[in-house]
Amino acid sequence: MSPSHLHTAGPKPSRPSLGQILSLPPQWLNMYEEFITKNAGQVSQIESALRSLTYIIPGRFRDAEIASESIHSGVQLLSLYHDNLLTRAVSRLPVPPIPSAHARYTRFWSQKSKIYRRVAMLLQMVIYTELLCEMAAKRRGGERRRWNVIVLLEAIKAICRLLLLRITRSRPLVTPVLPEREPIPQDLMEDEEYEEEASKSESELMDQLSLNGKSHLLKPAHEREWAMPRTGLSMPSLPNSSDISSYLMGRVLTAEDIKPASKLLNQLQGSSQAAEYLYILAP
Repeated sequence: MSPSHLHTAGPKPSRPSLGQILSLPPQWLNMYEEFITKNAGQVSQIESALRSLTYIIPGRFRDAEIASESIHSGVQLLSLYHDNLLTRAVSRLPVPPIPSAHARYTRFWSQKSKIYRRVAMLLQMVIYTELLCEMAAKRRGGERRRWNVIVLLEAIKAICRLLLLRITRSRPLVTPVLPEREPIPQDLMEDEEYEEEASKSESELMDQLSLNGKSHLLKPAHEREWAMPRTGLSMPSLPNSSDISSYLMGRVLTAEDIKPASKLLNQLQGSSQAAEYLYILAP
């Protein structure tokens, strides 16, 4: 047999196992969560850019309304997922920012009751997708199918709200029922750095103008130094009173800051409770 007929069989590439294939989606999900957490400041901008597509699509092709509403509902659900990721990221900070009263109240019940969180999540998902479901039902089955879907969705929302009212022990329902996205400290740090750079550039400009003897006139009254007539020594001016007042007012605790999260809303009784039930049952 000639050497040309002899072929050396190289090692065949090993196929990925089933376990490796199944482990890929969780890895991608973890990478996506890490990306969202590290780029928290750009999340809202990306969501706004996706929402802007809903203004471009209508009238472009057939079923453009359903496509536009599908994008809008998808972005709303995606923002709900992003809110969950960013809330967990903020809670892991060494010094988390002071949350709002709404965030404190909804976060308290979400952490205390798993049923509250699941029911609230279902309610938000129904609210975000109800219009899309109505449009799809009308396209497939006409007005009759559309009204059947409307009745079903309204029943689901009413049941969810009644369950939330029961879990919170007859306290008024808030909107939304889940914590809203809080400001990210990273953005605040970037703003502070930007302000520092801006102040540096302003100070450099003032120094350049001082060479011409004009900086003293450009500075406010509380920033000017007072020179002694005989000795020539300069005395620093007093700080602006408005800066001190704003600093102190920013650290004043209100009654809502002192109250426990569960006491931010009082329990409903009598006619107020009946009015809340009527509001929930109203279509």
